[in-house]
Amino acid sequence: MSYSAATAEPPRDCPLCPRLVAYRDENRAEHPDWYNGPAPTWGDPDARLIVVGLAPGRSGANRTGRPFTGDGAGWLLYATLLKMGFASGVYEARPDDTLKLVDCVITNAVRCAPPGNKPTTQEENACRPFLLSTLRALPRLKAVVTLGDVSRKNVLKALGAKASAAPPGHGVEMDVGPYRIFNSYHCSRLNTNTGRLTPAMFEDVFRAARAHIERN
Repeated sequence: MSYSAATAEPPRDCPLCPRLVAYRDENRAEHPDWYNGPAPTWGDPDARLIVVGLAPGRSGANRTGRPFTGDGAGWLLYATLLKMGFASGVYEARPDDTLKLVDCVITNAVRCAPPGNKPTTQEENACRPFLLSTLRALPRLKAVVTLGDVSRKNVLKALGAKASAAPPGHGVEMDVGPYRIFNSYHCSRLNTNTGRLTPAMFEDVFRAARAHIERN
């Protein structure tokens, strides 16, 4: 998708974070057929909902070039979006499937895959302007679903609030500026396999976001 804000997406070879650049180069050498770059925001430019994850998984979005595509977390996310009416088509864990987002956009707080799926505070800070630009480039945006605490903190900071402006936890809601933020546990396999996050819990977050969008 394209955005009106010129700074919403980092360049293909973004140089801002030396550790992530080195990791990108390692992955390119080992897997030259992978995307290996900042995973671009994807979805409907007229979206009223944005989903913000942590960072691309090495063999997920870093491989496929589409957020949450090709790793375990994508199955629950896209199944939930389809059920809640925020997507259409069929998710087949590849970027050329028939899946389309409807009234929804997906991005990450950190756009490049970090080693061990753990970005540093400095990397979060360096990437945050892209997150803010993405939010501002969505003229109809009303709701933000944050996946995990790192995502929640980065969205709050991007919008000029303190990370402590609202408590962490699944199902927490908060208003920041013109947006209602809905926090969820991350839909990682670690959380779903241990039962920390169930499909019903995840659906409840998006059901609440849907209700807010339709009321406002």
